[in-house]
Amino acid sequence: MDTYKNRPGFRLALFATLLALVVVLLGAYTRLTHAGLGCPDWPGCYGFISVPQTDAQLAHAEANFPHAPVEAQKGWNEMVHRYFAGTLGLVILGLAIHAVRLRGRDGQPLKLPLLLVAVVVAQAAFGMWTVTLQLWPQVVTAHLLGGFTTLSLLLLLSLRLSNAFPPLQLPQRLRLWAALGLALVIGQIGLGGWVSSNYAAVACVDLPTCHGQWWPAMDFANGFHLTQHIGPNYLGGQLDSDARTAIHMTHRLGALAVTLVLLALAWQLRAAGLKGLAGLLLAALCLQVGLGISNVIFHLPLPVAVAHNGGGALLLLVLVTTNYRVRASALSVGASSARERGIAGESRAELAPTVITSPSK
Repeated sequence: MDTYKNRPGFRLALFATLLALVVVLLGAYTRLTHAGLGCPDWPGCYGFISVPQTDAQLAHAEANFPHAPVEAQKGWNEMVHRYFAGTLGLVILGLAIHAVRLRGRDGQPLKLPLLLVAVVVAQAAFGMWTVTLQLWPQVVTAHLLGGFTTLSLLLLLSLRLSNAFPPLQLPQRLRLWAALGLALVIGQIGLGGWVSSNYAAVACVDLPTCHGQWWPAMDFANGFHLTQHIGPNYLGGQLDSDARTAIHMTHRLGALAVTLVLLALAWQLRAAGLKGLAGLLLAALCLQVGLGISNVIFHLPLPVAVAHNGGGALLLLVLVTTNYRVRASALSVGASSARERGIAGESRAELAPTVITSPSK
């Protein structure tokens, strides 16, 4: 039983994973309440560590940021997100220091915690650019993907430190399906970020058609124009209706592709004996599809929209777990087979007849 004992740092990594999920949800809440520019500077808020409250602080904010009147609620939404993100960064730094101190121990990850530190530094930069470039969609989407990347890597670190999965003999095709599912979910999350950063979530308000048509007028060239000018304030979006419709419909088609592939993956998992993982995947998929449909039918209510971001995170975590599970099992089985071949080779050597040569005359 000691083989599957959690390695040092597991609890801290698990805590960091849960904290990262909270940060992702807070980021979604900040974006959906249009509070991304609630503080016009970074990392403070109007030059302070918190939202200006006193008369002197408000006067300072008005004098130095005349183009951005203080909106306390939006400012607090932004700053609470920054506080949690900063705390997460410190926890990840602690994980990296812990990994360096334990480097060389059997099975103790080192590269992964160091990679997480690099991702957090990049995330901080994207957080700053989100504000200074006034919600430029490319940066906002990259910042969202960075948050999901941080969450995924923390879960992967937790899984590696848990050391809890026994080896199984799994078919090669299962790994291929799991990898395809993960790739599609990552792409769909990126599309979701593009929908959100271009304010295209309500570009279509009916289902299954859009504007009463199966294929409405759409402007893909402008909808996915990735060299938009830096400079205008993108709060509320800059694209016309046809461009936003193109983004929205692409996200719908992506959701259909993800659903079909994940249904096939769940069937493959069940056939391989991983019924619990298959059930978890189906539950996460159904939840996310239901939340996506609710966003359209009820015209993007804030709780449902935030939950849809959380559902995307949950689905991604299930896919990360699935890929780790099937890959770790394959590696474990491969290592066991190699050991067995080595033992068998030694046994054959021991049992082989000894040739006795007579001394030369």
